[in-house]
Amino acid sequence: MSDRAALGGSDRVDWPILGPVQPPFKVLPNSFSVTSEQGLGINLNIAPATTPGVTPPLLFQTLPSPGIPTNFASGDFILFTGLRPGPPPALGNPAPLTITCDRPVAAAGTQIAVDDTFLFTASSSAFDSNNNLLGSFSTPGTSSLALDNSAQFLGVRSDTANISRLVYSSSEGAQALGINSLSIAEAVPEPSNIAALAVAGLGLFVFKIKKRLGEGFFTGLGVESDRIFPISAIASHVEIYILRI
Repeated sequence: MSDRAALGGSDRVDWPILGPVQPPFKVLPNSFSVTSEQGLGINLNIAPATTPGVTPPLLFQTLPSPGIPTNFASGDFILFTGLRPGPPPALGNPAPLTITCDRPVAAAGTQIAVDDTFLFTASSSAFDSNNNLLGSFSTPGTSSLALDNSAQFLGVRSDTANISRLVYSSSEGAQALGINSLSIAEAVPEPSNIAALAVAGLGLFVFKIKKRLGEGFFTGLGVESDRIFPISAIASHVEIYILRI
């Protein structure tokens, strides 16, 4: 499997379900629940940051400037674990990010990128309903501001519907990570080329060097236009938003 389509997903969760985003972002709690397009309950938990000054999790839509560019597809909504505004590399919440399904599924996966880090290793662990580890996987990934949909897909599928929980993390212990929509297959995918547990896209990663490869999700803000929210202004916007709620 080299991409999302190879996972065989028949259901998904896209993050606009969390409500409208008032640019540049929506502030989220560390734990929340959503329902997939086919009615599956999904619980998400983003471990609280241990670094002082890191924001809560954020939701934003990745767009060309004056928006927030990433290497997801333009227009994707990104669930972001939170960061401490400052000069690059900005410290962030490395999570992990845990996705728990109300009933076991056969496959699930998402694309992942890490803030302020061009090269990293993304990891995912799958557990059954009894908290038994089914398998752990890792694959190289990259981040940029290219809006080229090159964010690494990392999915897991099984030969039976026994995946109840997925835990995503990265090799970067001080940087935030982001994911886009979650693809899900409740039924067992078609049997051709299915291993007991396989990681989507493993070994098929291609590096795409971009001219601004050193920039991350937020540290590029303010570089190209004075209309973009500069990194030094993000904290104040978060504080204003929190005061309103």
